[in-house]
Amino acid sequence: MSWYPPYVSVAQKRAKAEKKLKSLRKKMPDLKPVVIEGRTLATTWWGSSWNKNLERYADFSNRIGRGRSYVRHRAVLDLKIKPGKVTALVLGSARKPYEIKIDIKPVNPAKWAVLRRDCQGQLKSLQGLLAGKFPKDLAQVFFAEDSGLFPVPEEISFDCSCPDWADMCKHVAAALYGIGARFDEEPQLFFKLRGVKIEDLITQAVKDKSKKLLRKSNKKSGKVIDDADLGAVFGIEMENEPVFTKKPAVSSRELKRSRLSVSGSVKKTKKRAQVTAAAKVKSNSETISEAVLRAVAAAVDGCTMAQLSTDTGYPRSQLYGVVYRLKQQGKIINRCRGTYELK
Repeated sequence: MSWYPPYVSVAQKRAKAEKKLKSLRKKMPDLKPVVIEGRTLATTWWGSSWNKNLERYADFSNRIGRGRSYVRHRAVLDLKIKPGKVTALVLGSARKPYEIKIDIKPVNPAKWAVLRRDCQGQLKSLQGLLAGKFPKDLAQVFFAEDSGLFPVPEEISFDCSCPDWADMCKHVAAALYGIGARFDEEPQLFFKLRGVKIEDLITQAVKDKSKKLLRKSNKKSGKVIDDADLGAVFGIEMENEPVFTKKPAVSSRELKRSRLSVSGSVKKTKKRAQVTAAAKVKSNSETISEAVLRAVAAAVDGCTMAQLSTDTGYPRSQLYGVVYRLKQQGKIINRCRGTYELK
C-alpha cells in the first residue's frame, strides 16, 4: 500500500484548471486568471523584483516556494488588484476553488516623499518607468529593503478559505507569485496596489527639467540674429533703419511702447509654438495607437509586445504607455500574460 498520492502530470493539472475556469466563467465572466508560459514566473523588472522581494525575507522564503507549481499549473483562476488589496481564487484539491484575501499597507507618506526626492531628474518618461528602464542607482533605491517601494512582511497580511493550518498555505503563495506575473502585464498595477500615484515621480522629473531649462535660458548667448531672421522668428516686419550721423533721441514713452509691442509679439509667437508642439505630440500618439490596433487586429493568436515592436517599428518603451491607454479605453484586452487582442 502506497502512502503517496498518484502522480498527476502538468498537462493533466492544466487541463483540470482550464475545465474549472470554463465552468466558472458561466457565472463569473469577469475572471482574470494568471497564465504563465514557460518556466519563468516573471520577466519584467517590476514582476521579478516583486518575487525577489518576497523571497529575500526568511519568514517568507521557506514557505512561498510551495506556490510555484500551483501558479505554473494555472491554478490561480482569478486575481484582481485594488489599492492595498488583492483577491484571488485558487484551485486546490477540493472541488470548489479557495478564496484568498491579501492586504498590503500603502507606502508611508514620509517614505514616498523621500523616494520622490531621490527621483529628481532621473526619470525621463512614464513609458521608461513602466518598462523598468531607469538608472541602476534608482533601481537600488526602489528595491531597498527597508526604505524602498516594496512591502516588508509586517505590511502584508493574508487569509485563505482552505483548511491548511500553516500561516502561508500554498494557495496564498500561488496568489503572491500571481501578483508578480500580473505586474508583467500591467506594471502600473504595482503603484495602484501600494496606494501611490505613479505620475508623482514623473511630474517631479518634469519640474526638475523645466527648472534646468529656465536656468539655461537666463544665460546670455554670443549669437546675434539679423533683422531679417528676427522678423521671421517673431512674425513681424522689420523696417530698414536709416543711417544717422548722430543717433536721434527717443522719448521714454516711445521706448516703453516699443518694448510692449515686441513683448506682445514674442508672447503670441511662443503661444503658437506651444499649440503646434501639442498638436504634433497628439498626432504622433494617435499614429502609434492606430499602428498598435492594426498590428493587434492582424494577429490571429494575439500579439505580444515583441511582435508589436516589430510590426509597428516603435520601441517597447514607447509602446507600454500606448498599450496601457488602449486597455483603459477598452479597445484591447489581455489574451494571456503579455499577449493582446482586440476586445
